[in-house]
Amino acid sequence: MSTPPADPSDARVGLAHDRTNLAGYRTKLALDRTTLAWIRTTLTMASFGIGLVGFFRSLLKRSPNEETLRMHQGAIAFGVALIVLGLVATVLAGLSHWFTLRKLRRGQSLELTPWPLSITVALLFAIIGLVGLIALYER
Repeated sequence: MSTPPADPSDARVGLAHDRTNLAGYRTKLALDRTTLAWIRTTLTMASFGIGLVGFFRSLLKRSPNEETLRMHQGAIAFGVALIVLGLVATVLAGLSHWFTLRKLRRGQSLELTPWPLSITVALLFAIIGLVGLIALYER
């Protein structure tokens, strides 16, 4: 069954058009909130990496011995990994935002990817954490 075309003089047509525009606007705002949440998360990750290096650097200066030197070197590796992960996730979040906005402007349908950014970053973070723990107890 096909539906008859909408009568433009029907007041409901205008309301439906307004609701559709508002739905698109709400979707764009939700996308902005998601991207801003990613930026906060990645900044926190990078800040933690910088703080970690700074803390162990001060510990090394206060008590220079072989153990604190080893911990400082591990902290540098872990901190740099967190900073790099934060930067990569920020770039990916920005690209995802840009591509999704482009699809919305073109009226294309939006699809969820099989590997969302959240799962990818979580897995990379877990790998970095495991490698850090292994390196800590390996020596």
